[in-house]
Amino acid sequence: MKKNEIDQLLTDTMEAGELVSPTLPDGIKNYLIDIDGTICDDIPNEEPERMLTAKVYPDALRTLNKWYDEGHMICFFTSRTEEHRKNTETWLQKHGFKYHSLLMGKPRGGNYHWVDNHLVKATRYRGNFTDLVDKEVTIQVFKD
Repeated sequence: MKKNEIDQLLTDTMEAGELVSPTLPDGIKNYLIDIDGTICDDIPNEEPERMLTAKVYPDALRTLNKWYDEGHMICFFTSRTEEHRKNTETWLQKHGFKYHSLLMGKPRGGNYHWVDNHLVKATRYRGNFTDLVDKEVTIQVFKD
């Protein structure tokens, strides 16, 4: 998906006479992908010199580039700080990752519970980066 197509998709829309946040078309996913330990070696922020030489996970590269080519949004969302942005972008480019955006400063420590007014789905990476499959699970939600 080209930048102008993305910009057009992500413009605010009117709903019941009010300006609201955009919603992607059916079938298009907005992937937020961690970097360290998910698409490459797990490099802590305290060892930034290793970020440029991190070993890429080939299955992550293939799968993410396939999703990008299918028109999905790819955003890397990392706990690396802004001071690591240049090295991170260099590494992503060197290995051929296709993506739309890069968000730095994700909170560290895991145990994430994302609250949003849009539907959120989460998948924990456990060493095998493939297409996603349907699975029934129990989740915590707000009481109606």
